[in-house]
Amino acid sequence: MHAQLGDRLVVESPVTGDVRRDGEIVGLHHEDGTPPYDVRWSDTGEVTLVFPGPDAHVRHPGDEETTAGGQAPAEPSGAGPGRPGDFGRRLAAARRERGLSLEETAGRARMSPQYLAYLEQRPSAPGTGTLVRLADALGTTLITLSGGDQDLPAGQGQALLHPRLSELGPDECRALLSTHGVGRIALTGPDGPAVFPVNYDVVDGALVFRTAPDAVPAAAVGHEVAFEVDQVDETMSQGWSVLAVGRAEVVTNAEAVRRLEQRVHSDPWAGGPRTLWVRIRPARLTGRRITPADR
Repeated sequence: MHAQLGDRLVVESPVTGDVRRDGEIVGLHHEDGTPPYDVRWSDTGEVTLVFPGPDAHVRHPGDEETTAGGQAPAEPSGAGPGRPGDFGRRLAAARRERGLSLEETAGRARMSPQYLAYLEQRPSAPGTGTLVRLADALGTTLITLSGGDQDLPAGQGQALLHPRLSELGPDECRALLSTHGVGRIALTGPDGPAVFPVNYDVVDGALVFRTAPDAVPAAAVGHEVAFEVDQVDETMSQGWSVLAVGRAEVVTNAEAVRRLEQRVHSDPWAGGPRTLWVRIRPARLTGRRITPADR
């Protein structure tokens, strides 16, 4: 038997297969993950040293989970799916914001520092009891810690205590543009100024996207436009934005169109026939980034 921190130890009846008890493995005593383990039991919240018998097995995160009653564990109220590691980043940010060490936080939450480090550093989905203890230890809410506030509009999170606003150079702006697939094009259309999100790629230093000939973004052709890409990290209260300004042109050369079709990776999410290729060669690139002042 081998386990990692965050795995669950499940004890089942050898006759019926019913779960009799389960708990979270919060401590290892051997580097190879062999028993014994420190287990925090779901039914009592107590941590005990366990030498698993033949009626026990290890269940890894992502496997179908059950609790001592044979039911799937309840999800925290308001918790939603997030990118792998988001919970750990929120947890570490909340701990640092309060000036607490791993040991201090683990003591308040009644768990081992090793397990807390695991939660901060590895993609994880701890149970409701663990979330409640951590939220209480950090003086925050269960919804905030579990990411249930991520559907709020961007920018409503707490600002950094000491933010630093820095200008980005052209090379860094180009690098950031090449990492994204959705941007916003600002142009003057038939009804006046407008901004539209489009799926784009960077090919040979130019921004390219597809649209329908009768769609509003097609009005950009032949005009100078602004193209903006950004990323807001609500968990860390930081982010960046890049603005490219240049003339939009339609790509009509059959060989150039074929080459774009082979090289682009972003399909228009809006669907439908979008046969007009538009290319913007940036004449001016500017960008800014917000980070903590100590970085």
